[in-house]
Amino acid sequence: MQDKVKATTNTNLIEGATGEWEIIVGLEVHAQVASASKLFSGASTAFGGDPNSHVSLVDAAMPGMLPVINSECIAQAVRTGLGIKAEINLKSVFDRKNYFYPDLPQGYQISQYKQPIVGEGEVEIDVDGEAMKVGIERLHLEQDAGKSIHDQHPEYSYVDLNRSGVALMEIVSKPDMRSAKQAQAYVTKLRTILRYLGTSDADMEKGNLRADVNVSVRKPGDELGTRCEIKNVNSIRFIGQAIEVEARRQIDIIEDGGTIDQETRLFDSVKGETRSMRSKEEAHDYRYFPDPDLLPLEITQEYVDDLERGLPEMPDEKKDRFMRDFGLSDYDAGVLIAEREKADYFEKVAEGRDGKFAANWVINELFGRLNKEGLSIAASPVSAAQLGSIVGLIASETISGKIAKDLFEIVWSEGGDPAEIVEKRGMKQVTDTGAIEKTVDEIMAANPDKVEQAKAKPNLMGWFVGQVMKASGGKANPKAVNEILKKKLGI
Repeated sequence: MQDKVKATTNTNLIEGATGEWEIIVGLEVHAQVASASKLFSGASTAFGGDPNSHVSLVDAAMPGMLPVINSECIAQAVRTGLGIKAEINLKSVFDRKNYFYPDLPQGYQISQYKQPIVGEGEVEIDVDGEAMKVGIERLHLEQDAGKSIHDQHPEYSYVDLNRSGVALMEIVSKPDMRSAKQAQAYVTKLRTILRYLGTSDADMEKGNLRADVNVSVRKPGDELGTRCEIKNVNSIRFIGQAIEVEARRQIDIIEDGGTIDQETRLFDSVKGETRSMRSKEEAHDYRYFPDPDLLPLEITQEYVDDLERGLPEMPDEKKDRFMRDFGLSDYDAGVLIAEREKADYFEKVAEGRDGKFAANWVINELFGRLNKEGLSIAASPVSAAQLGSIVGLIASETISGKIAKDLFEIVWSEGGDPAEIVEKRGMKQVTDTGAIEKTVDEIMAANPDKVEQAKAKPNLMGWFVGQVMKASGGKANPKAVNEILKKKLGI
């Protein structure tokens, strides 16, 4: 029945054999806290390292070892809560979430349940030009488990506890999303917020940001259907694929007369399918209770206010300012603020210059080349100061747009000061109208038939512009060329 599922004109609905279906999506995003040490111990959180080399006695659950809360992790959680416009709870409680797994040496995970550090908030996203808000249910702190390794010996599994005890923020959304695209936009925006705040590097390749994806389907207007949770999806592309595959699986089952079992599933990106792991646990299955080794966490409003005063300008605020101060379109501003480093780069280029013109060069020339070469903004061979200089040389009519592209290529490949390169290589555009007029006269004299054609059809003047630019080696001022040709052709 897979072939019966197709997109409808409403991108948030899909059509099955019995009509239209609505996807309901909620996400539990786990973000590793940016902290040098773990949530309850002083062990390093550095990525990599030999197995079990970043493990304290607390992380290994040695008898008698007591957890001590890392204050920086608390601050990072509060900052994140403020960044997603959420309620900060001045009193929160750490609980024990009980389950057995080889890479969980304590036999329980220290997490938060009924009294998390951050309450309800929201994240605004943009999908196909339409803004919407995704509600946040809560943000709580918890410790990560270790890692089981199964592929080194056919008869044994190994356990690496380097990640055991690493601080995670679990950010739980409300079931507000109705498509894979919305879910992808939400995770992308959440990742941007975390990076702006510096509370997580949100690097999905390192496992520092991953999502549990809850998917259900229903006929529009019906009660919520039974949900399935797809665990540990580690890329934004896979999040979208997992949602679409799981929604179609559920629709096929229901339309065949079956029912959906609430369960935990895994997404297989190679086979393009989800498969069952285990039946979905309820909260009571984990036997939550307050951790007796940890007192309730109490913070003051003054502490929260102090952290709020230190927050950077957030993406939505920066976007509004870019549109207001630089006259940028919603789209261009959105591209520039997607990463804090890109926004900072643009502002340096635009300083004291035309913002819209600077944005065109940053987005089209620089970002286009970086994407082609597979480079990040941090690895750009052209610095903001260099690109700003190129933009300034165009604005002052020292060089033309065509020469500027040649200059950009030189700076990209060889480096150097753009103004000095222009001077040394004789790249300044010709602004002497007398010299340009002489070239125009010579070309018109050599092409009398073209002259008559251009007088009859003014749009043919472009041929003369091209010839003048060719004769001047691309150095003639295009504006002056156009003005002189219009005058001489009577256009």
